[in-house]
Amino acid sequence: MLGKEIRLQRLKNPVSGRILTVAVDHAPSYGVLAGLEQIGRTLDRMASAGPDAMVMMRGVAERCFRPYAGRVALILKSTTLSPYHPACDVWVAAVEDAVRLGADAVAMALTVGSEEQAALVANLGALVREAERAGMPVIVHSYPNGPLVPRDEVYGVERVSYAARLAMELGVDVVKTFYTGSAESFARVVEVAAPALVVAAGGPRLESDADVLRMAEGVVQAGAAGITFGRNIWQSSDGPALVGALKQVLHEGRTAQDALASMGRGVRA
Repeated sequence: MLGKEIRLQRLKNPVSGRILTVAVDHAPSYGVLAGLEQIGRTLDRMASAGPDAMVMMRGVAERCFRPYAGRVALILKSTTLSPYHPACDVWVAAVEDAVRLGADAVAMALTVGSEEQAALVANLGALVREAERAGMPVIVHSYPNGPLVPRDEVYGVERVSYAARLAMELGVDVVKTFYTGSAESFARVVEVAAPALVVAAGGPRLESDADVLRMAEGVVQAGAAGITFGRNIWQSSDGPALVGALKQVLHEGRTAQDALASMGRGVRA
């Protein structure tokens, strides 16, 4: 469908074809984390650095995103978890909201390995059908981190591959999932999820910006379509500079070490 293809292309960097997304949709799911207290200020800092896209909830998009319209692609999060229902992702926005807001994609979470999985799969199927009618790309945050998955297997390639493949077979366009720790193992996830695009989630805050850049470098080496990072960007001491360095890795083919040096830091920073 032409409308979907146009929107997908707007998400991608025109040089590399990859996607650097900054996520600011965390508060309903995890509480008001450090770095998100003043959401308007956070959006301004992140958008000024020029990521390809940002993902957020409807209220933030409606009230805060207008100054960045046309400069950064908008991904509307259509569902949310909460600390009080951590495995049950509930619908809070529809595809028609994404169309009305000018979004280039709609996103939903899928907690794989939870007792809620059957309902979540049904919801995703409904979203895909609705989005197809509107020409709207669907991104699913597919994580094998439900309570039925042993904690030491959550980032394992077998579990992550299944989560990514499940999302692809349900008809999504882009799968956001856990990085499996190495370019070699993540390449397998990319392979089994094809033809859907795969982007890596940043997950909890890493120890340093160097670790963040090394993850991004591994994502590129794995042949993935990009990254969606939140805490690892806006909790950095210099989030906009880190976005600039990540753009160098994703879109210019620079190494993590070279990109870190451009931030005025050594490889161990």
